[in-house]
Amino acid sequence: MLENCENARERWGGVSELIDRWLKERQELLVHYCDLSGTTDFSQTESLHQKFVRLCEVLVDYVSAGHFEIYEQLIQEAREFDDGGIELAAKVYPRIEKTTETALNFNDQLNGQSLTEEKARELFGQLSELGETLETRFEMEDFLIEHLHNAHAEKVMSSA
Repeated sequence: MLENCENARERWGGVSELIDRWLKERQELLVHYCDLSGTTDFSQTESLHQKFVRLCEVLVDYVSAGHFEIYEQLIQEAREFDDGGIELAAKVYPRIEKTTETALNFNDQLNGQSLTEEKARELFGQLSELGETLETRFEMEDFLIEHLHNAHAEKVMSSA
């Protein structure tokens, strides 16, 4: 296991920092989502367009960080500890992938176009679905963090 690693805390401590930074991005995503979801005036299309663009930027950054940074680290940690984490991830990741598709499809709705009042109403209909999808995604991600990282925190600290 980690006998080959001189300092487990050094090796895996950075994962906690990476996860913390990613969870801050999640908070930013939620702030932008909530800011938009409370809107009732669809006539301010320029302002709404800017808010949707910013939401989508943060959404894509968040989803990308999950796939290309966080999940890779969690999988690597699961391999090192070899305690069933790989099998768990194999069950959960396909479900997370489906939420990624929904998020990216939402992002594609803007497609560099200007926003009409009609398109704004359409996006708000999809915003609700996106919110439900994100809630599901966050639950799965939290589950993975708990079972693939936090479960090893004590082992990392004791072997350091």
